[in-house]
Amino acid sequence: MNLQFHAEAFLAGRSPSKILKLYFLFFILSYAHESRAQEEPRAASHFFNGTITATNNGISIIPSFSLGRPAAFFDLSIGGDRFSFDPMLRFGMDGKPWTFVLWGRYKVIKDSRFTLTIGGHPAFLFQEVDMTVQGNPDQMLVSNRYLAGEVNSSYKLTDRVSVGLYYLRGTALKSLGAQNSNFLAWNTSFSDLKIVKDLSMKINPQVFFLKVDENSGFYANTGVTFIKGDFPFQFQGFVNQKIKSTIAGDDLVWNVSLLYNFSNTYSKK
Repeated sequence: MNLQFHAEAFLAGRSPSKILKLYFLFFILSYAHESRAQEEPRAASHFFNGTITATNNGISIIPSFSLGRPAAFFDLSIGGDRFSFDPMLRFGMDGKPWTFVLWGRYKVIKDSRFTLTIGGHPAFLFQEVDMTVQGNPDQMLVSNRYLAGEVNSSYKLTDRVSVGLYYLRGTALKSLGAQNSNFLAWNTSFSDLKIVKDLSMKINPQVFFLKVDENSGFYANTGVTFIKGDFPFQFQGFVNQKIKSTIAGDDLVWNVSLLYNFSNTYSKK
């Protein structure tokens, strides 16, 4: 089972093509407004970052659900000081698409200790469906469409420790599968934990509550990432455990991943 996602209620009556056009129009106008709002003497700074991941088990945004087989992730981010466009493109290792999630995000509050970000996305979940074509059994790849909205907050307790709350609300645009979901998570991050010399690790424990239609449950997970200085490759292990839940899915979901990170910053005067 996979949920990769959802919709704002006020958009439910519009066609998916119109929603997608409005979404990109909003992002382009907002991004242009941010660029014009820069003070004249100040250089406008923009970035293009990304992470490419190869993993033995593709895990969803909601970590209690997974693809169940090896996958490749392309998580990209392009933007400026406040706005960013963050597409997430995910494929099975056989080349078949799994999910395309097109995030748009805005940093409402951004200072040295506390950040508050809001965002939303249209998403496309691809599934193979058994069909009968001219009397013969066949499989067809179909796309289920979703929209979602999020609120994400983070507070730095120290330079190495931060905590935060994350909320995701979504609704499906089709009647196929789950229709509504609510995801509320408490996140903690312990970063730059030295092991030896320039080898360090980052630990990200999380507990969350998930409600899918009439079912709900509690879960806990931890991700551990090993980092070697400025080396662009990282190794990560992740495990998610069901605590108590009536939602269908595996009690234990885990994966190991190899990550490649890149980051570029551009300034225009």
